[in-house]
Amino acid sequence: MLQKRAIIDKKFYTEMEKIISEKKDDNVIRNGILNVGLDEIALNHQSKTDLQHTFSLELITGKITSQDKSGRCWLFAGLNTMRFKIMKDLNLKNFELSQTYQMFFDKIEKANYFLENILETLDEETNSRLIMWLLSAPLNDGGQWDMFTSIVEKYGVVPKDTMPETFASSNSARMNHILTLKLRGYASLLREYHQNGKTLEELKYEKKKMVLEFYRLLTMFLGIPPKSFTFEYTDKDKKFYRDKNITSKEFYTKYVDVDLKDYISVINAPTKDKPFNKTFTVQYLGNVEGGNNVKYLNLDMNTFKKLALTQLKDGFPVWFGSDVGQKMKRENGILAEDIYSYEDALQSKFELDKAGRLDYGESLMTHAMVFTGVNIIDDVPNRWKVENSWGEKNGKKGYFVMSDKWFEEYTYQIVINKKYLSEDLKKAWKSEPIVLKPWDPMGSLA
Repeated sequence: MLQKRAIIDKKFYTEMEKIISEKKDDNVIRNGILNVGLDEIALNHQSKTDLQHTFSLELITGKITSQDKSGRCWLFAGLNTMRFKIMKDLNLKNFELSQTYQMFFDKIEKANYFLENILETLDEETNSRLIMWLLSAPLNDGGQWDMFTSIVEKYGVVPKDTMPETFASSNSARMNHILTLKLRGYASLLREYHQNGKTLEELKYEKKKMVLEFYRLLTMFLGIPPKSFTFEYTDKDKKFYRDKNITSKEFYTKYVDVDLKDYISVINAPTKDKPFNKTFTVQYLGNVEGGNNVKYLNLDMNTFKKLALTQLKDGFPVWFGSDVGQKMKRENGILAEDIYSYEDALQSKFELDKAGRLDYGESLMTHAMVFTGVNIIDDVPNRWKVENSWGEKNGKKGYFVMSDKWFEEYTYQIVINKKYLSEDLKKAWKSEPIVLKPWDPMGSLA
């Protein structure tokens, strides 16, 4: 028998009114919030003072990049780790790799990946949770580290001048809407053809025609990727160099020269369903058919943080994913757990810890950036330097500072060279991953 559901009746509402009328101290807080908003009332001035943009360990990086009105942070962060090496090796003051180039191939590969998923799930009901999930965002701008490596390994990289920004790459909403509309229509057709008795071979032929048309449409928004190009640059010593007729993969091999298979994704997800020292993957999460599978090694926070520190101390930046919208003062470039004292301002406790926020939908990875420095006192970090991709208007010319406590609470993923893992962790990495559902919070895209 179903329990009778409670309603807010007149008696209960009167009780609520009586309670707030008795809390006289609330009037000052309420008026403050009504007049200037919660953030201004809850702002912790001391936190602003404590989080200086100074660091005992700091990598020399270039001018901040800008993803503008697009969701390409994971591509920007990945390419920023690579440009760091190029600038160092070639003695350059500043340099950027083309984010539009990576975006183009991510889109075409995502389209193919999505349609292959539709072919694999033809017998699922249209309103099933899986189909609804597949249709929800087949082509958004977000991605994961292993999706980034899949694109780079297959297509290489090119300098930004070789395939520069377009209106749609910097303002992707309309492009994504149109191309998603196209993909959902294709999904509808494939499922209809299947219901009408077409064979799988016939469906794959139809799908190939769909991808060809999608490619044509994509070039309208992002242009046509170059087959080869000439790379020219002038270094800090005013010396000019030219490299003629080089392909994107040749450029990557010659100028980046990093084996991406040496780098792995490490996460900190302290939920009961994800034991530490185990590996995980996520169903239907990817972009390149036949590319790298998304794989994570879940570690406790102390080990997680130690790995990030070790790589930075060795002179290499750290790609990371976090929930950037939490406790952020954007204009100052501050990410700090205590920057806003919401509990003190509202006189109300919030119950969820990091695991609870993941389990109950309050938090997940939303943005990728790069650690390029850290401040260490007596071997303990207290703040981290963050290279963002939001342009120069926020923070210190676009660079953010993160408190160590914020790191612990809202950072979920780092990318680490396997050489920094202990032998036990190397063995753990090689284990068969536990498969998570597509809608698991660890399946979120930065």
